[in-house]
Amino acid sequence: MDDILLETEEKMQNSIETMRARFVNVRAGRANPNILDGVMVSYYGIDTPLKQLANISIPEARQLNIKPFDRSSLGAIEKAIYESNIGLTPNNNGESIILNIPILTEETRREYVKQVKTMSEDCKVALRKVRQEANDKIKKLEVSEDEVKRGTDEVQELINKYNKVVEEQLKVKEQELMTV
Repeated sequence: MDDILLETEEKMQNSIETMRARFVNVRAGRANPNILDGVMVSYYGIDTPLKQLANISIPEARQLNIKPFDRSSLGAIEKAIYESNIGLTPNNNGESIILNIPILTEETRREYVKQVKTMSEDCKVALRKVRQEANDKIKKLEVSEDEVKRGTDEVQELINKYNKVVEEQLKVKEQELMTV
């Protein structure tokens, strides 16, 4: 029973981490190098993460500077950013690529809040699925009804705990997005 509970908690933590990683990709009008995490550059025919090919710095609050280690990869990096659909237009100056993060309008902020709420709801669905799997495993164990009840109650306590974490993370991200 303890193994099931440990495995369940681990899966729930993974769901939270996945949600946090997805939240990072929703930008709040400030420069954050993490928005480039998913950008893969075709470098000599091999898809390579952008972070392995360049230094990414933040010279201003709403600007990213991408300076590749190999200047010949500038074009490939620029193309990868265009194709990544992150909503930013790269400016190539021959030595580095500059990404200017536009000021978010109220409408755009509200749209991002909707996206974040959807992501948090997806996380809650994943948590419920983990709870269902755990409860099914507990019911298959050959133990007394009291033990089954205790196990399902502990799983419910876990999901309540992690649902609170989801709500807290959602509030923090909403606050961040709506702050001008």
